[in-house]
Amino acid sequence: MFPVPPAAGPVPVSGVDLRRGVRISLTTVLTLALLGLLLLAAARFQQRGALADVLADGAVLDDATADQANEADTFFASVSLVTTVLGLGTAGLWAAWFRRVRLNAEVLAPGSHRFGSGWAAGAWFTPVVNLWFPKQIANDIYRASAPAGPESARKGLLNAWWVSGLVAGALAASSAAGYALTEARMRRDFRLERYDAWEDDVRNLRTLAGASAFGYLMCAAAGALALLVVRQLTRMQEERVLAGLAFEDGVAAGAYPGPGYAAPAGPYPASWQHSPPYPGPYGSPGAYGTPGVPPGMPPGPYPAAGPYAPYPPPGQGPLPGTPVGPYGPSYGPSYGAPNGSPYGPPPGAGGFGPNPYNGESGDGPAHY
Repeated sequence: MFPVPPAAGPVPVSGVDLRRGVRISLTTVLTLALLGLLLLAAARFQQRGALADVLADGAVLDDATADQANEADTFFASVSLVTTVLGLGTAGLWAAWFRRVRLNAEVLAPGSHRFGSGWAAGAWFTPVVNLWFPKQIANDIYRASAPAGPESARKGLLNAWWVSGLVAGALAASSAAGYALTEARMRRDFRLERYDAWEDDVRNLRTLAGASAFGYLMCAAAGALALLVVRQLTRMQEERVLAGLAFEDGVAAGAYPGPGYAAPAGPYPASWQHSPPYPGPYGSPGAYGTPGVPPGMPPGPYPAAGPYAPYPPPGQGPLPGTPVGPYGPSYGPSYGAPNGSPYGPPPGAGGFGPNPYNGESGDGPAHY
């Protein structure tokens, strides 16, 4: 069992890496490696023809046949060296690209993958598990990247590439190893001057050369399918991202692009904040976010709303009316207070106002 990616829909575009540098480098080096594989197949066929001439000449080889066999071996060794270098470069770029699309797939379908992103690069170089781990990772990436949802992922091309790669790799590796072992045995027999089995060895070499050439051709075919896989998977992820861009544009315009989409649950981009009308009892935010500031007033800050009316800055507007607090209105002359003092006048200022705390209305300070 494996996690099932959520249905396709809007995605966070900022988390997807669609830079083309690694992909372009990969396709370039992989194409050169394919040409190298074709040259390897041609070199094997050349060796096979030279071995057939050796069998035709019998025990006594003329100089032309010997030179032809040596030239075929030299050509194969040169092409093999160049193709090996290209193959190493392709392996490194492939691991880097594969890990990138795996990270993109995590953004497109979080929590739906069976392996971590490190395995996307390391599984290719881990013996034994590299026979099935990369394929399972690729399956998860395809399901997460399918524009129409995980169930719509078409993996026919992916399966064909994987099967052909396994068969081609096994055939090319086994035939190349058999050819090298047979050739080493022949050299040892010649060094020991044992010539009784040379014809059988040459026939084996010719057969193995043909099998090896066919294996290299299959490797080239698998490489061509790999190029198509790179193209297909890149296009799938780009389509998912374009769908996300269309969704964001639709949200900004106040409409969604089609059925199956819903308003995102947030957090929202900065451009979506404070879109009118503003919810809540305070209306639109005022200066510095203080609610309830009348339009046209100078910048705050103003005191928070409470049971007493706020005072405007000095010289700006009339004083508010008599404040009403939890003990009723204030009494007495102001004596410097803006709207009267509930405690009466200060000492020596004349008569006293009533004490609001004990209900007395006589003159004099309050007695507690």
